[in-house]
Amino acid sequence: MNSAYHRRVAFPSELGNSTSRQLHALSPSLIVPLGSTEQHGPHLPLDTDTRIAGAVAAAAAECSDGAWTLAPAISYGASGEHEGFPGTISIGLAALEILLVEYGRSACNWASRVVFVNGHGGNVAALGAAVALLRAEGRDVAWSPCLVAGADAHAGHTETSVLLHLSPEDVWLEETVPGNSAPLAELMPALRSGGVAAVSPVGVLGDPTTATADEGARIFAEMVGSCVRRIGAWEPDQRGMLR
Repeated sequence: MNSAYHRRVAFPSELGNSTSRQLHALSPSLIVPLGSTEQHGPHLPLDTDTRIAGAVAAAAAECSDGAWTLAPAISYGASGEHEGFPGTISIGLAALEILLVEYGRSACNWASRVVFVNGHGGNVAALGAAVALLRAEGRDVAWSPCLVAGADAHAGHTETSVLLHLSPEDVWLEETVPGNSAPLAELMPALRSGGVAAVSPVGVLGDPTTATADEGARIFAEMVGSCVRRIGAWEPDQRGMLR
């Protein structure tokens, strides 16, 4: 028996910085940020969803007093509605579903529990299908959204405020312009047929000009609080979303 694998080691807080020896026989719980690489108007970075999911997951893991190990983010998702804008990279719903199923199957070989923290609404269909299958196979997997009440849809007040809180140096404030603020339900027919470009030439659904860092701090705290509560309760619905 290799003694290097059986010495007592500190419980790892981040998967990417861990060694296999640290994880041996620990069976940790794994928290996985899931985002996207897609346009967020002329003022926000392409990895906005991934940044938010990663920050929420990291804060939730920190609140767990070491109960959760933070995995590197999955940075690509289903973003087909944004392909009218350069920089967007979408792997589509089918590929994302397969990726998440195989991720969960592999991680559950050594992790006792897995939760995906999702930062992009376009991932939800694939995420729900994948997690439902993983749970049907007997794996303790679930997912949690990064949601707040009253949020606008895309690259508007909500996301811009959160980015002003998390990484203000990467927000191009001089480029902020209002987008289409109509209710998402009204926009869905045109969105389905023509993507975001069909309803907003600037790629914004909402109004980023009202965003502030203070508002971002409040919104982010609400996101983290909701995620921590959902994970603590651990009550997945039929599609694996934590309630």
